[in-house]
Order: sequence, then structure tokens, then C-alpha cells
Amino acid sequence: MPYAIREALAAFRRAPVLTGLSATMIALSLLVVGLFGIAAFNIQRVLERLEARVEVVAYLRDDADYRTVRAAQNDIQRLPEVRETRYISREQALEIARRELPEFRDLFGAVDNNPLPASLEIALTPGQRGPEAVKQVADRIAAYGFVEEVRYGQDWLEKIFLLRRVAGAATLVLGGAFALVAALIIGAAVRMAIFARRDEIAIMRLVGATDAFIRRPFLIEGLITGVVGALLALLVTHVIFNLISDSLVQLEWLPDRHVLGLLAAGGALGALASTVAVRRHLREI
Repeated sequence: MPYAIREALAAFRRAPVLTGLSATMIALSLLVVGLFGIAAFNIQRVLERLEARVEVVAYLRDDADYRTVRAAQNDIQRLPEVRETRYISREQALEIARRELPEFRDLFGAVDNNPLPASLEIALTPGQRGPEAVKQVADRIAAYGFVEEVRYGQDWLEKIFLLRRVAGAATLVLGGAFALVAALIIGAAVRMAIFARRDEIAIMRLVGATDAFIRRPFLIEGLITGVVGALLALLVTHVIFNLISDSLVQLEWLPDRHVLGLLAAGGALGALASTVAVRRHLREI
């Protein structure tokens, strides 16, 4: 292994331009992944905070029988998606409106009759706050005859989930495209190194060196190149992250497992590109 490491490090001195270009392309590919990863992670965090506030509100008819509503409330509470149900009377609704909407306090105080309906507020359990799960609960509640209307913010909930899916897909597509280019450049650098050392490789084969022994320095070279590219991508990503956080909107940095995953992806990309190039071109020597 020391021989393989020495040869891998020597390769950087022999072809610094190609090595730098390979690391730069890996950095560009992972930079795209990192930036979209930050966007997707922050969207996920916003979504989690919004999900915690997701609830289904069923507005009741004025002639709804209280005992019937209470019986239905107990049935709704037993649904696996439901964490808690709260009955809000018309009087409570008016008091809440006066407290939380001070700009309309005079209006609510001037009316003789309470215009607000009673309602059931249904809080959902974690993991059951996606658009499909919420819609199913809302549809079941809307089937009760005493329910006038059911609301749960369907439009914005679906748009947020769609935005998360789009961000994830864009990360994979753009990051994959840059990764492919980086792999081609790493492969070209490895091929040039192999042909530059073809006489040395031939002699090593004559004295009994196996292909695995010959391939090892090139694989380590690709691995190191990938890790260097990933570190460069993380550095640039963090700079852009700070610029955006300081000037536009406060963002959260990626968790440690994502950072380690980006480093692992860089090393794996470099090692894989080197493996393919070495295996293919050693057969030609």
C-alpha cells in the first residue's frame, strides 16, 4: 500500500494540470449538488415547520346538534391520522377573532349577531401531513351532514411538496450531468498516465506484478482527486451559503451526514472513473 500511495502522489506532480482539471470538474458537479441540496434541505425544514401547523378545519352548520357533533368528534379522534380534535364554539371563535385580528376588533364589536360559525379543528399526527393524507381526512370529515365546509390549505400544501420534488429532481439531473463530465475527464487523465507509463507497466508485468497491483495507484489517485474536488465544492458552497444568508434570506447549513455524503460521493466518483479507465486501457497495453 505505501508503494501505491507514493505512486498516486507522484502522479499529481507528473500531471498537475489534468489532475487540477479533474478535481475542478468534480467540484463543479458537487457544487451543483451542494447548492440544490441546501435549497432542498431548507425547503424540507420549512415544510416540516409548516407541517407541524397543518390541520383540518371543519366549519359547522348553524343548526348542527351539539351532541351529534360531540359523537362525531369522538369518532374522528379515533382515526389513525388524527392526533387531536378541538371543538370551537361560535362564542370562542368570536373571542379568538377579536384577540388575533385586532384590526377587525371594532367590526366584531359592532355586530349584533355573531357571524362566525362553530368549528372542529383537527390536528394530524407526524408523518400524516402530506397532501394525500390530509385530503383523505378532510374528505371523511366533509361527509358528515352537519359540516358546512372543510379547509386545510390544499393549494399551498401541494405547491410546497411539488417544489421539494422539483428541487430534488433538478439536483439529480444537473449533478449527474456534471458528474458524467467529471468522470470523463478523470478517465482521460488516467488513460494518459497509463500510456505515459506503459513501458514501466510492461516491465512490472514481466516480473510478475498482477493487474490489481498495477491498478491500485491509479485508484488511489482517483479517490484523492475526488475527495479534493468534494472539499473544493464544499468550500465554494459554504461561501455562497454565507453570501445568501447575509444578504437575502437566512438559511440553515447542511447537517453533518449530508456533508460527509458529499465527500464520500466525490471520492466514489473519482475512484469509479479511475476503475473504469484502468480496467479498460490496461487490456490495450
